[in-house]
Amino acid sequence: MESVNDKYAKLQVILTEMGSLVVAFSGGVDSTFLLKAALDTLGSENVVAVTATSPTYPESEFAEAKRLAGSLGARQLVVVSNELEIPGFSHNPKDRCYHCKSELFRICTDKARELGLAFVADGSNTDDLGDYRPGRTAACELKVRSPLLEAGLSKGEIRELSKGLGLPTWSKQAYACLASRFPYGTEITEERLGQVEKCEEFLKAEGFTVYRVRFHLETARIELSEEELPRMLEPSLRRRVVDFFKACGFTYVSLDLQGYRTGSMNEA
Repeated sequence: MESVNDKYAKLQVILTEMGSLVVAFSGGVDSTFLLKAALDTLGSENVVAVTATSPTYPESEFAEAKRLAGSLGARQLVVVSNELEIPGFSHNPKDRCYHCKSELFRICTDKARELGLAFVADGSNTDDLGDYRPGRTAACELKVRSPLLEAGLSKGEIRELSKGLGLPTWSKQAYACLASRFPYGTEITEERLGQVEKCEEFLKAEGFTVYRVRFHLETARIELSEEELPRMLEPSLRRRVVDFFKACGFTYVSLDLQGYRTGSMNEA
């Protein structure tokens, strides 16, 4: 059985063989670790981080991605990718992520070609194989590499290695774009995305570390980690949350007793 260090060594071999690459960089746990590993292995002249801004990408996450890229000494290109302009995306079909990732990876592929870099890489890992991920189809179609997956690294192992490398993202909660907060078939609009973003930023400011605000028309369904669930029942905090969410346009505010889990919108 391979150790985590064996897998990291395997990752370095994979990156060395790739030679140069564009990293689709969101500032999350996986893409930050991949960017750091690529920079350490290939040098900054052979690696470029491409970050796409869009209505589904919170401003706070974008600011964090810029800070991280700068702290790692990476070259970073910022591009615009408005998924709401993709035909059919706003209707939120089950293959929504396919259309989004196709747009992102197409942009990254064009940038790699312009810069003379050999590959485009994303931060997919072995944990991504256990859920419905139409974005993986887009990656395969556009020949996007997934070095972390190829090295057999799981999310837990990426966190462990990130901590060892001193990356501040090692304990960051897993993140997915704001479109993932909507049930399939529910229309996604810029206004609704703004509702969700403001409410999640509020929870973050209140000190919650693992959270999601799921959009169900007039109802906001809050998911928290099991450890943080009891805190939401504190009377003063509960009133602040209800008041803020209602000010953002929700009529009802609910707390999901199952707590946070990835892919909860796929359960239906």
